[in-house]
Amino acid sequence: MSLIESLARSIDVVTPDLIEVRRDLHSSPELSWHEERTTDVVATWMDKIGVPYERFEGTGLMAEIGPSEGPIVALRADLDALPVIETSQDPWRSTVPGVSHSCGHDVHVASLLGAGIALAHAHADHGLPFHVRLLFQPAEEVMPGGALKLLAAGALKGVSRIFALHCDPSLDVGQVGLREGPITGASDHVHVVLSGRGGHTSRPHLTEDLTYALGSLLVQLPAVLSRRFDPRAGASLVWGQVQSGNAANVIPSSGELRGTIRMLDASAWHQAEHLVRGIISDLIEPFGVSAEVNYTRGVPPVVNDFGATQVLRRAVTEAIGPSGVATTSQSLGGEDFAWYVEAVPGAMGRLGTRTPDGPTYDLHQGNLRVDERAIAVGAKVLASAAVS
Repeated sequence: MSLIESLARSIDVVTPDLIEVRRDLHSSPELSWHEERTTDVVATWMDKIGVPYERFEGTGLMAEIGPSEGPIVALRADLDALPVIETSQDPWRSTVPGVSHSCGHDVHVASLLGAGIALAHAHADHGLPFHVRLLFQPAEEVMPGGALKLLAAGALKGVSRIFALHCDPSLDVGQVGLREGPITGASDHVHVVLSGRGGHTSRPHLTEDLTYALGSLLVQLPAVLSRRFDPRAGASLVWGQVQSGNAANVIPSSGELRGTIRMLDASAWHQAEHLVRGIISDLIEPFGVSAEVNYTRGVPPVVNDFGATQVLRRAVTEAIGPSGVATTSQSLGGEDFAWYVEAVPGAMGRLGTRTPDGPTYDLHQGNLRVDERAIAVGAKVLASAAVS
């Protein structure tokens, strides 16, 4: 029996346990930087299988499997949930008001745990060709992401390659979407607070009509950006929150906009903050209002290394079969795995979670449901990538 077959068999044995872990985490989701219980669950399993680990300050942990000498391959999963109300009626639905695993990180944790169990058993039985480091990372959902904390803590010290998977509800279970080069977009947060002289709506000429200025900025900033960025950068500013005033006959003295700006191109990302600040200043000048701009740089695009992507492709083929490999396109979604692959070669794949012929859900929505067979698929692919 080959090492890949042995790993797959070990994962098949523990799959019921992995599903239970996923359901447990799903029912008790924790927001970014607060994943204490989730970290405890992972630590309990590391203790159970005899794998040494180090807990990071706060939340998250790093576990070590394999020979002490030689190259290190890292595998990463993110721990945090989102402030989204779950609307599914599954028995294991979230029990935390307003919080849910609507991005599938519970699946990521269960899959990496399964890979770790199989790799630990294989190392105990006949040794591993590489040292494997498991990274259970907090706070992927906030910018600029928990990956920076792990990097500062030395999580990639000695690492030659790193791999991860992310749930994709547009792909059928049993498929993994692969792409060389950029697979996600850059993502930043923009928060603009306008201030100006308010007053009665019957006398706008005696005010700075802040709501009108806010509306103009809301429409014009995305439009101007579309003419200032190279169209090939795929830049997109979308507002998610607009607030101004409390009464129909009162012009308020303050208002705010919050949104995200995303793009496909790393060079455009480096220009974005300066450009946004300058355009806002120009757009509000005729109104006489003032602007406080809070621009939070998020993450660059995840750029999959060619060699690492080939390793991941081979892992999918050997663990799942040739039909498991699917092509995928670059998305505008942000992902802090980008910080790792800026430091070392690596690749992220998209883990199919849709039941064939079933409905297609979307990430970050309260009705997200996953086909739990994806957990074993993810575990097998990650374990195989670690030893390929």
